[in-house]
Amino acid sequence: MSEPTNIDIILDIPVAVSVQLGSCQLPMRDILNFAVGSVVQLDKIADSPVDLHVNSKLIARGEVVVIENHFGIKITELT
Repeated sequence: MSEPTNIDIILDIPVAVSVQLGSCQLPMRDILNFAVGSVVQLDKIADSPVDLHVNSKLIARGEVVVIENHFGIKITELT
């Protein structure tokens, strides 16, 4: 039996896609004080692009958009 030589065999494999809006470091004391309504300030400015990761690897950056009450990403840069 010969092996397929094209990429078609992997096109339907699911991968984990995530978007990182920002991050921060906090002391455990602050985390233990979280409650409904708490606000966590992130390290990115509001207009900064967000990072798009596939299987934990950064592949693109983009802008957050809203599509029919759902968030989405408009890709502005491939890394």
